[in-house]
Amino acid sequence: MAIEQGIWRIDGVESAAPQRLSTAKLDDENQLEALIVQDVSIINADWLLVGRQVRTSFDKRIDLLALDANGSVIIIELKRDKTPRDVVAQAIDYASWVDALDDAQLVDCYLGFAEKHGLPESSLDVAFESKFGIPLADVTLNDSHQMVIVASELDASTERIITYLNDRHGVGINAVFFSAFIDGDKRYLSRAWMIDPQETQQITSGRGAREPWNGEFYVSFGEGERRNWEDARRYGFISAGGGSWYSNTLSMLAEGDRVWVNIPKTGYVGVGVVMGERKRLDEFLVEGKSLLEHETISDYNHLENQPDEKAEYFVPVRWVHTVPVIHACSETGFFGNQNSVCKPTTPKWRHTIGRLQQLWALE
Repeated sequence: MAIEQGIWRIDGVESAAPQRLSTAKLDDENQLEALIVQDVSIINADWLLVGRQVRTSFDKRIDLLALDANGSVIIIELKRDKTPRDVVAQAIDYASWVDALDDAQLVDCYLGFAEKHGLPESSLDVAFESKFGIPLADVTLNDSHQMVIVASELDASTERIITYLNDRHGVGINAVFFSAFIDGDKRYLSRAWMIDPQETQQITSGRGAREPWNGEFYVSFGEGERRNWEDARRYGFISAGGGSWYSNTLSMLAEGDRVWVNIPKTGYVGVGVVMGERKRLDEFLVEGKSLLEHETISDYNHLENQPDEKAEYFVPVRWVHTVPVIHACSETGFFGNQNSVCKPTTPKWRHTIGRLQQLWALE
């Protein structure tokens, strides 16, 4: 199904009809690539660019390479003058090469990219921690990857192929469409995703065995200045924020879902049942009162009035079992992930739940 984008100017006068802006053309797709390099948020604010025109071992060039906070590699390929089917096939071909990249190759890729573009962070370790607030040593680089096709439009057949690869084979491939508009001497760029990026993020193509998702959610609860586990235990919530990459995945949860909570670098601390949808701090109530009106260990006042993309979001949870941080469960073989919420499809997840049920004497 073709995606049509439009922008209307509204001047704030009730009697004035909305004025649709005329479409414009970018000079070429090289310009779009350059814009993404200047500001990666044009395509996704939660990615870190690590390479441009990256040469593969079979003498082809990947337009752009990026990382997310999990260390997953994102292959970004602009359609340019290729047919829609050709660009999809090319992205999959590039993915076969990316799959074999080791840490040193990705580090070298970023070093060349940073030097060429005069970036302030001269090493991948520094750039990664600056971007995500997580040491690079705490993630597994290139344990998974996804592909993104950048185009103005795709034919219906190619869209069906992308949907099929996502839905039936767990191949993380997506398409993002850009359109340009003109309003007097000003030009604007709009963006629309074919598939919600959260969905692609959840099914990124990873190494190792996969199995059907068991219906239970993993939650990463990052203790720190923004949240405290004892507050979460006492008042019944999980939370995430500080960036849309962290908070958006909370929207995956619905009332009745079961969640297993892990504190990164510490261990699993609880399992519970979701009791409602995610809400901003200023909308989240505990026993009819704002969380700010309760006695808490963390001071949540500094999280008020933040813009939506940086805000802290809360999901109410009825706890089935929790333990304090000092009794967190962590063993070799347990599943871990930087996503605030995810649907694991690795055998590790089945093992983790089974082991926690034993340790916590749960049915």
